[in-house]
Amino acid sequence: MTDIAWVLMPVLLVVAALLVVRRRMPVVFWWLVGYPVVALRVLLSYRATMDACGLTVPASAVRVATARVIGRQAAPVPPRRSFPRPIASGLVMRLRMATGQAPEDFTASADRLRHAWGAHAVHVRPTKPGWLELRLVGWDVLADVRPAWRPASADLLRLPLALREDGDWHVRDFRTVPHELILGATQSGKSVYLRNLLCGLARQRVVLVGIDCKWGVELAPFATRLSALADDPDRANDLLDALLEEMEDRFRLIGLSSADPDAVLTSDVWGLPDAVRPVPIVLVVDEVAELFLAANRNDEKRRDAMVTKLIRLAQLGRAAGIYLEVCGQRFGSELGKGATMLRAQLTGRVCHRVNDEASANMALADISPEAALAATSIPADRPGVAVVGDSSGGWSRVRSPLLSLDDAATVCRDTSALIPELPRLDHFRPAVAVASAGSSTSTGITPTARPVTE
Repeated sequence: MTDIAWVLMPVLLVVAALLVVRRRMPVVFWWLVGYPVVALRVLLSYRATMDACGLTVPASAVRVATARVIGRQAAPVPPRRSFPRPIASGLVMRLRMATGQAPEDFTASADRLRHAWGAHAVHVRPTKPGWLELRLVGWDVLADVRPAWRPASADLLRLPLALREDGDWHVRDFRTVPHELILGATQSGKSVYLRNLLCGLARQRVVLVGIDCKWGVELAPFATRLSALADDPDRANDLLDALLEEMEDRFRLIGLSSADPDAVLTSDVWGLPDAVRPVPIVLVVDEVAELFLAANRNDEKRRDAMVTKLIRLAQLGRAAGIYLEVCGQRFGSELGKGATMLRAQLTGRVCHRVNDEASANMALADISPEAALAATSIPADRPGVAVVGDSSGGWSRVRSPLLSLDDAATVCRDTSALIPELPRLDHFRPAVAVASAGSSTSTGITPTARPVTE
């Protein structure tokens, strides 16, 4: 009995250690146990699984003839595959589809493949004609999302903001998708996504402009890094006028550079020389419904004017290096004339848990009906989970890493020295940002914007 106990004790200790590693360090557990087990299961059952899922094709005439010669029956042929290659969140195989097969056949069978091979999820991605990538995810990567490691020399205006369910990062690339709409109910994780966005931009030489008509309570903690902040509709209207004037000046600069016969022709600010290229501007509009609320005819006129200005910025701002992030709980035609046109310009879409199906359709139905359906199924106990899509029709579930308000405000305070000089916006600069800049402010003019405190 003692000998059995001495044998079982190390085994129990190893099992307990593996359970702890699986819970606290799933990546380590995957490399030690998960990948060898799943890879072996895939290699041993690949042909049978493909046949059971209807992903095989009849054998060729040569195979049939050869089988008859040796007295056997030619088995159906599965797609050719590569060796299962491990990655941080699962494994990847490249498949060479047989004649007559399409990626949609494998996408329809993804759930059956997941159960057959014991994976958490299976994702199919076409790579080139005749080839696709089959990615098996070993565990629920959205259960515990850590911030992405980002090198100091990361590209300007490219930010990894949320982890996708297939293990890759959703990268917000402003130069590819210039404008974005972010929707989500209260406590859905929308604010956490916005904090990650603002902190990523705060570390770069970017002009950050905020409009928050809830008296600035959402964007006030980031005021030390903001070049301008409007906390009521009247000031927001004036701020949009200033941004339109800045956009017009930038287009004049582009036109003057094109008049130089020795200069390279360009249609946007990114083709200008570094010495004269204007600093990018990112306008964040938080709780857009509060901005467009109207109680009388004067409010309706101001609202229609602001919608028109935002549409102009959305249509022409990309070439001038001006980008929009519009956030809210709802966004649709009930916000006034032109709101639907504005939404069409916001090609990037992020939809967190919403209060009703209409809100999900508002964000994603024009991209993909399946994406809108996925947004309505986000559970309330998983804040931060969202469905991300763009005008190409592609979409994915993502989750932002948790970032507290204190940590986000600290990042903005530490990066306040990176605020670019833009005299046209000095009038709207929060007083708390001027105080943090101290003597580094070159204008020496006391801004007239009302103080915004944390």
